[in-house]
Amino acid sequence: MDWASVAGLALALAGLLIGHGLEGGKLASLVQPAAFAIVVVGTFGAVLLQTEGPTFMRGLRMLRWVFAPPPSRRAKLAREIVVWNQHARRDGLLSLEQYMQMNKDAFVQKGLRLVVDGIHPDKLRGILEAEITAFEFGQRQAARIWESAAGYSPTIGILGAVLGLIHVMENLTDPSKLGGGIAVAFVSTVYGVGLANLLFYPIGNKLKSIVAETVTQYEILAEVFYDIASGDHSRVIEERVASLLTRP
Repeated sequence: MDWASVAGLALALAGLLIGHGLEGGKLASLVQPAAFAIVVVGTFGAVLLQTEGPTFMRGLRMLRWVFAPPPSRRAKLAREIVVWNQHARRDGLLSLEQYMQMNKDAFVQKGLRLVVDGIHPDKLRGILEAEITAFEFGQRQAARIWESAAGYSPTIGILGAVLGLIHVMENLTDPSKLGGGIAVAFVSTVYGVGLANLLFYPIGNKLKSIVAETVTQYEILAEVFYDIASGDHSRVIEERVASLLTRP
């Protein structure tokens, strides 16, 4: 659990609610199901319209990473790299086949398979770089749905405000209905701007940083596979391991 994310969300909401209370407002005045439906449903509808279905669903699944990010694999990968290099130098490249079958990461499996198959190091590097580019593009497209949501929600909040004012104008002769329409109008704007800046933008940025971390690991692994396939000195591999453990 990423407690920093939990604390950040709690702090943001607390600041909003405390400020509202200090101005004499009531919590119930911010609870407007109609405004929530307009902003949230409308926002995700717009995002889905611009995004392919699989990408949209992948972005929604990535949401759990904000509060439960994938555990760091750097130390584990560093140990595995040392073992791969030792076996490759002692028993030959074919000895790495056993580790290819044991590893569940598709990128690692592909890299080891290319090494075992004796692919020329330059071609191996090119294939893995293309794999990394495709992976990064797909993951960033999925994470970008939250940035898109942050872009749409304030505008849709304004649409909700206009709808609320239309409701007010239609019921000018019935004062009992004016309050509800005005509440929907203003709360829709609060929902739109608040969700964009307190939730959607932070989620998008957090997911992009997680994707960048994985891409960094894959880039180092690609260089490791190149070094092993080239038969480079163990000192080179050790430097890659050090980079993996210290690179931000």
